[in-house]
Amino acid sequence: MSESAESDATHAASHNRNCVPIPGGTARRNFALTAERPSTTPCKPRSLVLGLDPLPGNVLDVCEYGFTEMLNNAVDHSESDNAIVNISYTAKQVHMSVVDLGIGIFNKIKNKFGLEDEREGILELAKGKLTTDPAHHTGEGIFFTSRMFDSFVIGSGGLGFVHRVDEDWLIENNAPTVNGTSVVMEIAMKSKRRKNDVFDQFTSSPDFWFSKTHVPLSLARYGNENLVSRSQAKRVLSRFDRFQEVFLDFSGVESIGQAFSDEIFGVYRDNHPETKMVWINTTPQVAQMIRRVVGDRHVLNGGGILE
Repeated sequence: MSESAESDATHAASHNRNCVPIPGGTARRNFALTAERPSTTPCKPRSLVLGLDPLPGNVLDVCEYGFTEMLNNAVDHSESDNAIVNISYTAKQVHMSVVDLGIGIFNKIKNKFGLEDEREGILELAKGKLTTDPAHHTGEGIFFTSRMFDSFVIGSGGLGFVHRVDEDWLIENNAPTVNGTSVVMEIAMKSKRRKNDVFDQFTSSPDFWFSKTHVPLSLARYGNENLVSRSQAKRVLSRFDRFQEVFLDFSGVESIGQAFSDEIFGVYRDNHPETKMVWINTTPQVAQMIRRVVGDRHVLNGGGILE
């Protein structure tokens, strides 16, 4: 967890503020998770940022969605007694954070799904449709929230998942950490991004089913390792069958091995022809290895399609 997140958690342990803006463009609220739910509290971003000139409607929609989804996650999954919400703003952007002192999101995912490494949970979160409580959640909140904001960072137990426009990172920090999860979201005041545009990008009409996903292959790499084995490919392919269309983003991946390529574009494709695969941002080396499996007609400049 970051220093700012730890500071928020420490502050919350001794303060239980009402929903009142703090001078300097910051508002803070400590939620007792066992007693309150964000769906019923009147403390929404609209009221937390009192004193701010009216936000553009699209930015306010994004902030309210992200606030509610991330606080709901803390309520239902964190096993923490409290969560701390902070909102600060400048003329250029809105900054929001939700921090809890619970079990930790990556640790919980690892234990729930029997994963070998907490880092696997970050890749699964990035795909979407992942939840430890399927009876009450669809697993869509983090996926869509991360794509609505200009910057989305979720950290726990020395690991971090960062999503920014066209970038996804796995961060590892070996410094001592405290329990819990911190989520930090930022969006520019002048952002033109609309909540429904993000939904439309990954859903199918007319029922708005979450049918498409974007998978950053960089999150499948641990440290400086290369993507060469079938076991690594199977980690990437996990839960692909829940989507009609999968975008494989090779940004930050310089090369892949023959076995890795064959497992995804050969073996899996033969067994799941109903899944449309689109790959983007490939280097010439990656494109060449994919071409050896699928042939020239499916490979385009920097990407390709199998349908």
